[in-house]
Amino acid sequence: MQQQHAWEFFRAGGVDQVVIRTGQDIAHIGELDQKLWVALACPTRGIEFDSDTLDLIDEDKDGRIRPPELIAACQWAVARVRDPQVLADGGDVLQLSSLERDSEQGALLHAEAERMLALSGQAGGAALSLAQVRERLASLAAMRFNGDGIVSPATAGDDKALAALVERIGKAYGTAAGADGVAGIARKQAESFYADLRSLRDWHAGAEALGCGIAERDQALAAARAVDAVQAKVDDFFARTRLAAFDTRAQDPLNPSIEGYAALGREVLDSGAQAIAALPLAAVAADRALPLAQGVNPAWAGALQALREQAVQPVLGEDLQEITAAQWEQVKAALQPCRQWLAARPATPLDALSQQEVQALLDGGQEAALLDLIAQDESEKEHSLQAVALEKLIRLQRDLLALLNNFVSFSSFYRREGAAFQAGTLYLDARSCDLTVEVSDTAAHAALAGRAKTCLAYCELRREGKKKAIVAAFTAGDVDFLFVGRNGVFYDRAGNDWDATIVKLIENPTSIGQAFFLPYKKFLRMVEEQVAKRASAKEEGVTASLGTQAGQLVTAPGTAAANATAATAATAAASRKTDVGTVAALGVALGSISAVLVGIFGKFIDLGPWIPVALVGLIAAISGPSMMIAWLKLRQRSLGPILDASGWAINGRMRINLPLGRSLSQTAKVPVGARRTAGDPYAEGNGLRNTLVALAVVALLALMAWRLHWVDGLLPAGWQYGAAPAAVPAVPESAPAPAPAAAAQ
Repeated sequence: MQQQHAWEFFRAGGVDQVVIRTGQDIAHIGELDQKLWVALACPTRGIEFDSDTLDLIDEDKDGRIRPPELIAACQWAVARVRDPQVLADGGDVLQLSSLERDSEQGALLHAEAERMLALSGQAGGAALSLAQVRERLASLAAMRFNGDGIVSPATAGDDKALAALVERIGKAYGTAAGADGVAGIARKQAESFYADLRSLRDWHAGAEALGCGIAERDQALAAARAVDAVQAKVDDFFARTRLAAFDTRAQDPLNPSIEGYAALGREVLDSGAQAIAALPLAAVAADRALPLAQGVNPAWAGALQALREQAVQPVLGEDLQEITAAQWEQVKAALQPCRQWLAARPATPLDALSQQEVQALLDGGQEAALLDLIAQDESEKEHSLQAVALEKLIRLQRDLLALLNNFVSFSSFYRREGAAFQAGTLYLDARSCDLTVEVSDTAAHAALAGRAKTCLAYCELRREGKKKAIVAAFTAGDVDFLFVGRNGVFYDRAGNDWDATIVKLIENPTSIGQAFFLPYKKFLRMVEEQVAKRASAKEEGVTASLGTQAGQLVTAPGTAAANATAATAATAAASRKTDVGTVAALGVALGSISAVLVGIFGKFIDLGPWIPVALVGLIAAISGPSMMIAWLKLRQRSLGPILDASGWAINGRMRINLPLGRSLSQTAKVPVGARRTAGDPYAEGNGLRNTLVALAVVALLALMAWRLHWVDGLLPAGWQYGAAPAAVPAVPESAPAPAPAAAAQ
């Protein structure tokens, strides 16, 4: 039994991913279970990878790379080198000694590499670079015969007749772009052209023995064409006359109605209008003959005249003004062989050629010259194919390992080396976001990417008149100041800077700590919004009142002043009238609120040593649901939907946990070792606020100390909280009454 390849795996993103680092890993990639592949498809555009390399791997040219194509590329490259380790070592310089030469394909590839070195003046060289291969392909494409099998008018050189023939074939049968980008024709078009010429020649030759009832062949063909042009309408006319003869009641319905003519009368007409051409050739009556000159449908007058002159008169031998149904059948029968021959005409792009033109092209002797021209170009085809194969091999040597580590596994992403799907870095809101993906349709992408449970900001990028779009994942820090319209700067993988503007935002938590403060932030935001709304409404009312009074002062100063005085007096009276009630109502409200607050505070203080537990419970009741939702979403945060929406086919869940998220979105930090000035000359004063907070804390501690008996040992016994009051001495009942005061005496 053949020993299986020993794979190595690492764990990242919640998925076991294969380690690909050696040539043997590349050689055995087809043996790896595709259920273990991270991706099963990726686009050839919109990712940070050499598109020319991807195009060489994309065999079906559908703009996507799938496992069979990637495996085929690995097997193709491994089969053309002695040791697959060179594919893992990388580089864009191919050592000729690394080429496999035992097979026919390997020998041809090695011979072409030596030929390229010799043409570049490095005969006997040991290595061939990608730049040399590209230069050779460019020079080959510029040659007269470049091996692409396509010849253009320029390929014909000084032979103007041959160049005109190439141009004529290209117009009739289409052209293809050659390796040099110039349109031309291939062997297929040339052979189709001459095959169609021969079929037309044979078709013309079949007209010699037609027996059309007309001696002159051209007249017979003209007669057949005239009959074909009107046969359907003439047959329709005689069918109507027979039906009218069968039943006279059918005559009126078979002719156009008054209403139909009335509808035509409301239109702008000409003799060839489609509505007129749809009418019968002539008025229908029982067994009526078809008029050929007078009383005919104007849309068909020319065709009927041609029928009379070119078919009826030559076949029937007299110039008739009308024909019967029997005469019509006689004309059709006489011209039937010609009509059959016309129907058998080959359907080719050369229909317009006459017999003389067809014969002249066949007898011109240019067929052999054209095919020889194509053959000379095709003789270079093998060199062209081998040159393209060398380019593919060098590109795979340079890029194959990197592609596997961005497709079969995402080791480049988890090693933070820059994955193929990462478009660059976005700087916005005092942080940098490395997980950015290029998108083509923001709305369509967001519909699927929202399942990633990640905070996503879709940005429009602009640079030097160019525009594109990306989506950036914010996976760390708060999102309080992320909103549509905010601007930043984006650096692509080439280092170019773009203006970035948020155009769409999908909000999701970035951490549990952020979710802890979220309810309080929402409450404060609601309070601010309500206060602002009330203040705005009050301001609008005051402004409107001032505007009204100002208008009255301008229009009628005396009356306005009197009205203003009266209004002021009324307002003062009303205020005096309502002051007592308002104060009473406010007093009751404040008393009720105070009673409730005192009651709640009292119950809270009565908890004694359980106060900390109550505080924790209160905080948990407020922040707990938000933190639970955030925890659930953070556990589901995934890279897969973001890439799936961009055209990838992600095979695993690819979780973005908190440590990975913190590495993908980094917040601003002062560098280590930097000096910092503590004083802020523009800092807001916090003295009053700090004093109030300190007093509130002291009052709370004093109240708690009193309620919890923390200060009982510091006070006299009679002042202890809860002690019984001192007893008053009782007066004995037998005691004599006190002596009267001296003043009484």
